[in-house]
Amino acid sequence: MSPKFTGLQVTLLGLLTGATLLGAGWGAQAQTAPPAAPSPRTALPMATPPKRLPVKPLTAQENAALQALFTKLRPATLRIEQCPVNDCTEPDGIGTGFLISADGLALTAYHVVFQAPALSARTSNGNRYPVKVVGYDDQNDLAVIRVSVPKGTPFLPLASSTPKLGDAALAIGNGGGEYLRPKVGRFTALRSEAGRADFPPGTLELSAPLVPGDSGGPIINRAGEVAGVVSYVRFESTGEREEDVEAHAYAVPVTVDDTRVAELRRGVKRDAAVIGISLEGEWSLLANLPEQAFVESKLGKTAGAFFTRVVPGSPAAKAGLQPLRLSEKGDLISGDIVTAVNGRRVYNFSDFQYAVRRYAPGDTITLSVLRGGKNISVKLTLAARSSVQ
Repeated sequence: MSPKFTGLQVTLLGLLTGATLLGAGWGAQAQTAPPAAPSPRTALPMATPPKRLPVKPLTAQENAALQALFTKLRPATLRIEQCPVNDCTEPDGIGTGFLISADGLALTAYHVVFQAPALSARTSNGNRYPVKVVGYDDQNDLAVIRVSVPKGTPFLPLASSTPKLGDAALAIGNGGGEYLRPKVGRFTALRSEAGRADFPPGTLELSAPLVPGDSGGPIINRAGEVAGVVSYVRFESTGEREEDVEAHAYAVPVTVDDTRVAELRRGVKRDAAVIGISLEGEWSLLANLPEQAFVESKLGKTAGAFFTRVVPGSPAAKAGLQPLRLSEKGDLISGDIVTAVNGRRVYNFSDFQYAVRRYAPGDTITLSVLRGGKNISVKLTLAARSSVQ
């Protein structure tokens, strides 16, 4: 699609209300795979931002304690590099990870290692070691990897309990071109939702200023335990100017008795189900389009999910699903509108994603589709996201 808004997009966006929906900093797409160096990933701002604890500055005592923890724990953290095959001299992408056992097991965010041709890890002393993915959970954006570090390399303990709102927190990461550096803040919300089906649910929100390169890094509590794994950031508008943007960072919570981590250590690989469609570019702004805005647009009188791309060879392509097609003036020519998944009503692209993610790769589902004003049923078998390029 053109990088500029079409007439139809302008019409739809004009029907939306709320400054947060049109805030600067939207960079997310309904993606089938993250780009090479997206970490942390970016979520769309929420139409209604969650209630958060007001952020109090860290005290001098808290800052000193976190700095001491950083000095002590930095040797257990990693710079994760996505590499061309057998060559990591110029990485394609940078993320973060941290060791969790004496035998070289480490945790990171799954999107940091997703579909990488090769991986390496560098420790705080600059030494580089090969990496092998042991297990992953796509929906929760977690991965356990094995790093061939020497015996005696320190590792980090996982938290014995979940954090409390307002607790001080330390992040260690590779964001902004830095090398395993600290960032500090507080836990400002618990069990936050991204508003996107392809992002992890129930995350910890932090005031630490995380940026690309920090994904997969540890969020450490005052006891020196890892309470979360950095996953994504959200930008929200705070005013009319382009620079009036507030960033919020999110981490997947982990604890010492976390069953997900235990499964990944045993080698469980859990893919998310996809059908192979996306909203590209600025069209991603309309992923959560309200029903009334859809009905008042040129798209039709029955709200549903539309999409702008079908991935070749995907279940959607094999089932013949048709992406949105517009004239040069932005008038609708054709395109499928999905209104239900196995009878479950969906009203926009986000609804559609959430409905699909209730199932597993290999499951067969039936879509209710409006095509050219007619209701049809489309049956397809879901694929693993890792298999859809």
